[in-house]
Amino acid sequence: MSTVAYITARGLFGRRRMLILLPLPILIIGLALIVHAAGVDPSQWATAIVDTLGFGVALPIVALIVGTGVLGSEIDDGTIVHVLTKPLPRREVVLAKLLVATGATAVTMAVPLFIVGLIASNLKFALAVTVAAVVGALAYSALFLLLSTLSRRPVLIGLGYILVWENLLGRFLSGSKVLSIHQYVVAIADHIAPSALLTGKVSLPLAIIMSAIFAVLGTLYAINRMSSLSMAGE
Repeated sequence: MSTVAYITARGLFGRRRMLILLPLPILIIGLALIVHAAGVDPSQWATAIVDTLGFGVALPIVALIVGTGVLGSEIDDGTIVHVLTKPLPRREVVLAKLLVATGATAVTMAVPLFIVGLIASNLKFALAVTVAAVVGALAYSALFLLLSTLSRRPVLIGLGYILVWENLLGRFLSGSKVLSIHQYVVAIADHIAPSALLTGKVSLPLAIIMSAIFAVLGTLYAINRMSSLSMAGE
């Protein structure tokens, strides 16, 4: 599994698409520094930068780029055949790619959110948003990795989930929050460090359980799909 993870990481960070990730964390930190230097009270900007921009846009977009990149590109260009012909259990292939996707997403987003958390509040709040970002990275990565095995257009479907389900319908339909990873992340951060800067709209038990369901079921179904691809190839 370590070999697959190494090859995946090398291929992922060697692609130009990874350069797209850099502006998002830079933007988040830059905006926080600008408003902080201007003397604006955190109550007026922290929610917009941490929740709306950080958790609501940057985290899922980064996870989408990385999560679909670790497997979707291999399926598109046909190199997945070389992976499937190796005597490796399909679960090891999927778990290795999930590990790389989660790690890359978590590092890319947890670090800037930690910095912004310190600027906006204190160490406890910074650690809270960091932990929440890691949980979100895992749940999103499992979902988008699964989409890569189900469709040849996982990015479009993923964008539909992020923009339509989480950001559009989530504002008007309260029931949609139950299936929103964004809401799970906010709820976890709000529970670890309660403040007026973040307001969870789902309960903590629901956030934890549903995050686990997204991660576990997404991974298991992706393994099953990879096994089907293997059988079809054979």
